Amino acid sequence: MKAAQLMTLRFLSLLFLLPGLAGLVLSAAISTHYMDTLPRSPVPDELRFTPRNISGFVVYQTVEEDQRLSFIEYSSVGVFAIGLGLGMVYLEKWSSLRASEAEEDNKLSENLG
Repeated sequence: MKAAQLMTLRFLSLLFLLPGLAGLVLSAAISTHYMDTLPRSPVPDELRFTPRNISGFVVYQTVEEDQRLSFIEYSSVGVFAIGLGLGMVYLEKWSSLRASEAEEDNKLSENLG
């Protein structure tokens, strides 16, 4: 694999890893905010029927809040997983390239010496 292809693979890996990680941080911040502000029992007047367990505390949220937070969590994990997979491919290709360069250097040293 050429160096330009490796750089592209590394760039794509970071392109997915960093937003995925940012999304996970965002979902943790939203969860913490929900844990501090949402009611601990259902509130029918506000349509807060949907329970969510956050660090052992059950809070009740609206369907829209639940869908939004679930979407952020699942999409962040998916994007992060794609970046992680690309990063693993990059590391494998990079180490293969370095190993073949080391073999060539050893052969060159043996021929010269």
